Amino acid sequence: MTASPCPGPLHRREFLRVGALALGGLGLSDLLAARAAAGTSASDASVILFWMWGGPSQLETYDPKPDAPAEIRGPFRPISTSVPGLDLCELFPLQARLADKVALVRSLHHTMSAHNDGSIEVLTGKTPIQPDPTSTSLSEHPDFGMVASRTRGARRDGVPVYVGIPRQPFMTRPTYLGASHSAFAVGDPSVPDFRPRALTLEADLDGRRLEDRRGLIAQFDGLRRGVESGAAEGVGAFREAAFQMLTNPTVASAFDLSREDPRLRDRYGRHLWGQSCLLARRLAEAGSSVVTIDALAPTLSDRYFSWDDHINVQTRWDLGDAMKYRAPFMDQAIATLIEDVYARGLDRKVLIVAAGEFGRTPRLARADGLIGRDHWPAAMSALISGGGLRMGQVVGATNRWGEYPADRPLTPKDLLATIYRHLGVDYRAAFPDVSGRPVPILSEGEPIRELV
Repeated sequence: MTASPCPGPLHRREFLRVGALALGGLGLSDLLAARAAAGTSASDASVILFWMWGGPSQLETYDPKPDAPAEIRGPFRPISTSVPGLDLCELFPLQARLADKVALVRSLHHTMSAHNDGSIEVLTGKTPIQPDPTSTSLSEHPDFGMVASRTRGARRDGVPVYVGIPRQPFMTRPTYLGASHSAFAVGDPSVPDFRPRALTLEADLDGRRLEDRRGLIAQFDGLRRGVESGAAEGVGAFREAAFQMLTNPTVASAFDLSREDPRLRDRYGRHLWGQSCLLARRLAEAGSSVVTIDALAPTLSDRYFSWDDHINVQTRWDLGDAMKYRAPFMDQAIATLIEDVYARGLDRKVLIVAAGEFGRTPRLARADGLIGRDHWPAAMSALISGGGLRMGQVVGATNRWGEYPADRPLTPKDLLATIYRHLGVDYRAAFPDVSGRPVPILSEGEPIRELV
């Protein structure tokens, strides 16, 4: 297995250019118009994905190899838990205390070694036909949140079915499902007085400000009119529906983090990842089907702004230092989310998944006093919690150096089949593409039997 060419972590300005936290591509009236014919949800099950774009190292997260040589083992040691064999990297002490509430899948693997291609593989279950080593490719098929949006349809209470915090993964597109099934991108919930984009109404606003907001909606619609064929038909009625969504107290309440006990907000962490996990729990509890947390970095750091832990001598990017920086933020946010979901009795309703697009090379690279690992799709790990699944176990194993699955090899398609099963989505169903040809949601993959 050779890693695809990658110049190392993008400069932050370039990263923000290719995936800026923009206002989103759709007006709310477009969103509601295209979903209206799909009916209402048949299930209240939800999935929260903590999406670690860049590719987290399996050895520095959920598949440590303490007995391997130093050039494989890396700089950290594992933490034992109450579950035999369920060891985590020492940087995750809070998650280690929750071993009975998590399952680790250690034998995931695929063949896409570029960031966007790997992301498309994991999020859509479709292998790109022509891999793009520049990591600029966009999906030809919808991701699982878009599929959930299409199959479940709009909720009558206005709570969005698919939400991206602060945005949806930037390489996936709804394509033949229609652009309205993109995630409702809400922005950064850790900022003071957070209000999601285009959702800033309060119940006590006076009529003048409501009319101002109505005018803003009309501007959004004007900018985006024609994004989908047929969008102009009945646009007035759906513009009004969008306005009603914006003024719906149920929706406003779901997004209002100020309703939470400040002590709980502190437990999650007053940073992007912590408040994103808290908002995700609130939205899942309110009825959102899929919430993706674009977990690139816990703050807008100029340095470690993704999980792409190559060596970069110019920026002094170092795997060990990067993990020591980001791990406490993740450990706090994920552990609190798991505890909160279980404490509220939501552990059957809400499935939590933490994963990235691939793993990292088992052998460390070294240069100028720095260490790093390159892309490695042949072995990757995922953490799973809740969803009514069987917790307190490890599924699958890699060989002694963390290179390849040695037991129970699984693919992202199997993980997605497990997610779809939880959501009540028939993953063997098909949607017509733009030419009318039926495209199965998944053509391969089965729910992971050890979990279900």
